[in-house]
Amino acid sequence: MISFVSRKRDQVLRAGFRALNAVVRPAVRAGIGNPLPLGAGATVVETRGRRSGLPRQVPLLSLRAMDAVVVSTVRSDSQWIANLEATPQARVWIGGRARPASATVRRGPVNVAVLHLTANRVG
Repeated sequence: MISFVSRKRDQVLRAGFRALNAVVRPAVRAGIGNPLPLGAGATVVETRGRRSGLPRQVPLLSLRAMDAVVVSTVRSDSQWIANLEATPQARVWIGGRARPASATVRRGPVNVAVLHLTANRVG
């Protein structure tokens, strides 16, 4: 019974995050709430699905220090972290534009990804 309740709770949480992300993602991609070169704000991180190979976008709160963007989660099952571990090349949406980045992931009580922005801008 506990397993059933736990599974249902997880399904409801995932559905809730998907619905929230569908509303927030377009605004953040457009640059609303993005961090300045030094500061905190929301960004969209685009990873490559490790199984599907398809692009996956998730809005995340971040800290930015020039060309380094730090994002984190306490959830051990966050798919975007697993995708970055499998393929560290990503894109970060800042100022309404995608910037290519390379990620370094550290697992622990707080899972952290540091996305190092590269000089070339992507469409």
